[in-house]
Amino acid sequence: MLADPAVSPQARPSPSLMTTGGPSVSSSLSQPPSEAPTAQAVSAQETIKSAPLKTDRACKISQDILATLRGDTPGRSVYLSNRGNCIRQHQGILQEGYALYGMDRYHDTDNPDGIINMGTSENKLCYDLLHKRLTKPDMLHIDPCLLQYSDWRGHTFLREEVAKFLTHYCSSPNPLKADNVVVMNGCGSLFSCIAAVICDPKDAILIPIPFYGVITEDLHLYSDVKLFHVPLDCEADGKDSRPFQLTVGKLEEGLKRAQQEVVNESVILMNPHNPLAEIYTPEEMITFLEFAKRNELHAIVDEVYMLTVFDESVTFHSVLSVDSLPDPQRTHVMWGMSKDFAMAGIRIGTLYTENRDLVEALAQLGSFHGISGTTQHQVAQLLQDREWISKEFLPENRSRLKAAHKYLTEQLQSMGIPYLYSPATLFVWADLRKYLRESSFEEELSLWRNFLRHKLVLSCGQAFSCSVPGWFRIVFADQQHHLQLGDDEERQCRQGQPYFQAAKGEGLTFL
Repeated sequence: MLADPAVSPQARPSPSLMTTGGPSVSSSLSQPPSEAPTAQAVSAQETIKSAPLKTDRACKISQDILATLRGDTPGRSVYLSNRGNCIRQHQGILQEGYALYGMDRYHDTDNPDGIINMGTSENKLCYDLLHKRLTKPDMLHIDPCLLQYSDWRGHTFLREEVAKFLTHYCSSPNPLKADNVVVMNGCGSLFSCIAAVICDPKDAILIPIPFYGVITEDLHLYSDVKLFHVPLDCEADGKDSRPFQLTVGKLEEGLKRAQQEVVNESVILMNPHNPLAEIYTPEEMITFLEFAKRNELHAIVDEVYMLTVFDESVTFHSVLSVDSLPDPQRTHVMWGMSKDFAMAGIRIGTLYTENRDLVEALAQLGSFHGISGTTQHQVAQLLQDREWISKEFLPENRSRLKAAHKYLTEQLQSMGIPYLYSPATLFVWADLRKYLRESSFEEELSLWRNFLRHKLVLSCGQAFSCSVPGWFRIVFADQQHHLQLGDDEERQCRQGQPYFQAAKGEGLTFL
């Protein structure tokens, strides 16, 4: 049974490790955080041999992509710069898994033997709600201004609606200003541009680990800015502590180490967190922001999952709800449509900051990351439809997320797999260490490859720079029949037979 998560609306339950008969969580790291591998290229040769693609699909894939997936890193091109070659040759774990999925994507009728993606954080539960709203007549408006160049921060009408939306749903004590809003084609673009204007090449940004791994590419590929990792221990280390707990002490320690090696300009904070699914209290966020102020660091606060809270006993508090921020000129809040509105393909990311210099600098880069006028119109129409958002979409979305989360976690419990309690987001951070033959990142990759070989994409911990091998992020925001155990696997669980056989190289089926 799950522990009772009921708390007062103003509190956040401890994200304790949930398990039924799973292994205890060791407090010792298998290797120092500095030795933990980054999301480098992983050979998929085994995967391709074991799960051959259909001929008609394979013919459509370029030889360069196939070479990359086989683990053959493209050689240096004389036509590209050093930077161009680094970008071309880059291939992370998350990108590789998604590329394989793209070549053999599951479909209920067209490709029922394809790969199911429980690795990419997408909400696939609300397409019916979105289709109904996005096909209404007010979405089809075309105006001459929508077909012309706009303010590169975003059309004024969109920035005004974003400001009103954030004022309401972030519970801001004062109306937020449209002039402090920047809109770009996704939060990845915002990360890249912010890094470019507050850091110089080779500077580093402080970030607790594990973290959403693609931020590495967001910062590095364009801006040549690196991340300096602050490791969080997977074991609770005291009476009032919790697994992977972020504290000011850990930030201070990380900053002290970082200052010996690199220049630091900022810290990235995620709330709700990806991949831990943790929600920080207002008190915790204030202490983090005060740390940033003491050290004159920009605080980039990622709140893209703020409306995915499906546990009614938990309340999310945006930093925009704070009446007086410790350092408003160095506090920048990101939000987008991908997660909260299940619209990853729309490509809308927003930033709110009171720093006018930052807004002006980002505006200079906006022409590279603009959004079509018609899309901006649709998003503005959606954001101003408070009736639909608050009474139709959000309640139904939360209900579906809650049901999908319950289904997945019950399956994990039946298999004795520990996981962190998650009142929000689209995923669960699960502990699969007992399925590793040894505690190593090589063994974690072997398990990850076995999932791929059996047509399932998950995200392994090293893609998130986790310092301990064996943790996986499992996305549950999908249709239940995609998550469901088959009869044979369900019978195996009931009989107590080994369910994960990947470590032994045998057949593997998961959810």
